[in-house]
Amino acid sequence: MAKKASEQIRYYLNPNGPVIGTVSREVIEKDGLFFKDLDGSGEFKPYDDWRLSPAERAAAYVKTLTVDEKIAQLFISDWRMGKYPAPGVEVQLDESGLLDDGELHGKTIFGDQHLPGTTDLIQNWFARHLILRANPSPEDLADWLNQLHAVAEECAHFVPVQVVSNSRNENGEIVFGMNDAAGVFAAWPGTLGIAAAVKGDSLAIIDRFADCIRREWNAAGLKKGYMYMADVVTDPRWQRTYGTFGEDPELVTAIMERLIPGIQGSKDGVTPEGVSVTIKHFPGGGPRENGFDPHYAAGQWNIYATPGSLQKYHIPSFRPAVKYHAASIMPYYSKPSAAKSASQEDCLGDSVQLASYGFAYNKVFIDGLLRKQMGFQGYINSDTGIVHNMCWGVEALDVPERIGFAVNQSGVDLISGLFDNEAGREAYNRGKNSYYETHPVPEGFDPKDLILTDEALDRAVTRTLTELFQLGMFENPYRDPKQAAEVIANPADWKEAKEVHRKSVVLLKNDGVLPLSGSQLSNKKLYAEAFHKNTETAQVATKALRELLAGNELTEDPSQADYAILMVTPSSGDYFSATMGYLELDICEGKTVCDVDEQGRPTSKTHQETTLSGANRIPEIAEVVHSHGGKVIVNVNVTLAWMMGGVEPYADALTVGFDTYPSATLDVILGRFAPVGLLPLTLPRGDEVLAVSADGICVSPNDVPGYDKDQYLPEALKDENGKAYAYRDAAGNYYELGFGLSY
Repeated sequence: MAKKASEQIRYYLNPNGPVIGTVSREVIEKDGLFFKDLDGSGEFKPYDDWRLSPAERAAAYVKTLTVDEKIAQLFISDWRMGKYPAPGVEVQLDESGLLDDGELHGKTIFGDQHLPGTTDLIQNWFARHLILRANPSPEDLADWLNQLHAVAEECAHFVPVQVVSNSRNENGEIVFGMNDAAGVFAAWPGTLGIAAAVKGDSLAIIDRFADCIRREWNAAGLKKGYMYMADVVTDPRWQRTYGTFGEDPELVTAIMERLIPGIQGSKDGVTPEGVSVTIKHFPGGGPRENGFDPHYAAGQWNIYATPGSLQKYHIPSFRPAVKYHAASIMPYYSKPSAAKSASQEDCLGDSVQLASYGFAYNKVFIDGLLRKQMGFQGYINSDTGIVHNMCWGVEALDVPERIGFAVNQSGVDLISGLFDNEAGREAYNRGKNSYYETHPVPEGFDPKDLILTDEALDRAVTRTLTELFQLGMFENPYRDPKQAAEVIANPADWKEAKEVHRKSVVLLKNDGVLPLSGSQLSNKKLYAEAFHKNTETAQVATKALRELLAGNELTEDPSQADYAILMVTPSSGDYFSATMGYLELDICEGKTVCDVDEQGRPTSKTHQETTLSGANRIPEIAEVVHSHGGKVIVNVNVTLAWMMGGVEPYADALTVGFDTYPSATLDVILGRFAPVGLLPLTLPRGDEVLAVSADGICVSPNDVPGYDKDQYLPEALKDENGKAYAYRDAAGNYYELGFGLSY
């Protein structure tokens, strides 16, 4: 087996300048300084000169690249690690044992894939943007990234390989497209939990969170993150709620103000010590039509039913991305509905045109609102699959036309989903061969918007090259695998993360039960059980929960228990596919609910939904425990805005976490940590405040956050306090934004 790139790196130290790291690329010495020979000419060129600005170097370097090299850099897609194969995929390792050089043919929800091996992809296809989904060790990650850069060095033009990942620093189940990895990097609570902790403590948590991400990712050589979501939750049935910081535009904005510069390394933008961020999903994915997600056709619309909601609730949280020079912004798949929306204003107070194109294709929103009015200077990275299966609004175009329309017309710089070099070349050729003189122009489109021009191509590639220069990746993309392992294993970061887990726990109800101190548990029996939608997962979690409580007297019979501790983890839907009805938010088992038709309207047909296997046993357990004076403590994992009617009436104490460690939740229950967390979103009262009419109109508007929905709800639903939307418990507490009890 050949030596790994990690074993062959040569370093050149510049006084008061960057370290030059190379495996095979020549280094030029000039003025007593070292520079990497980017074009392999042996001559010192302006783009080799790290003393110039990243923008100057990118503008100069793009002129040296071939058309095909530039087209290849328009695309980003998933890629595989040789040592971490996907299930069912046969791996063909290269000589280093790190890269998968086998061809791959398959189909995903984003389109058909016919892909070469890794070396071929980098050297012959000239792909330079990859998405990592695997969950490797820090050493293996650094080794793999080093190997990619070393292969790129062998090309005529050196451009480092930018590998991007979704979040890796939150606890929870690994979910494709959200948190692709967990448990290797320091694991904080889910983003909703971080928001809960911030509301109850301080924004200083974000500073520490961002710094941890920056140091860990940079140490491994992972220099770009699809993170974080600036979306404000306004329809609680949106599947991606759990990846947000909640429903409060002010809080989300404040978090972004600290998070973006903290990860990127500076308030002035990306630095060599930082990690570039892609803020998602402009102009906000919250205003879903009754929760339907745009990964599937029923969810392709953003609905702005409330006058002024775009600027009041959804745009503000993206302003920090402009202010602090986020490297890139990702538009959402969806498209605005003029027919179902009220009047909305742009940033100048003028009426905004709600053209029915997916936001990546929407010139009004991307080129007009985001760039010209808000002043965004970074690049636009599309969501995955916009030119294939999620091409909402441009279905009439073929794939080359969609590429041209996105890049040339609206100003997308990086298209996620597949490596479409051939289609990109076709879009370019059509601008040179008078294609539309002999071929029909799709109705409603201008042919000049459907081609890939040299100007648009250079603009897009210059922007992504600028990021690579800013990050210092042309000078030294290499990292020490052992150092990566040391940084990511730093006990201080894991300790800090665990503390935020504790702070994320929100105490919603306490009928004199908590804290369960040591004296209260003396000679008392505990019953402990975990509930999950998946029964096997529940069994594993129950075993782990009982192990955490092993120092107490446990019983497997709730009729013998003085206290029952129930850990509840509901689950509903899948954002990659539509449900038969609306996303269910009730904590339920075998609940009969209505189907919906192709337009998302309720029908007379019904089906059954289960969000928690064993949910019907919770009242039974509570009854038997209460029958002899025992008490029931319930914790609910909040990944969606769950309705609490299925658990709260049976609980003497109720807490919620957000992919919070069970041990941290127990610290609150057992009195080892006083609760400080506050709800980052409102938990709805019940089905009545989410009811959808025969015309598909929700009784509570889809584009307004939970804390503000009451003003739009019918008077008949309001109580004596004028409140209708938030869940109200037996003690009269409303489970609304900012609520939380202490001991």
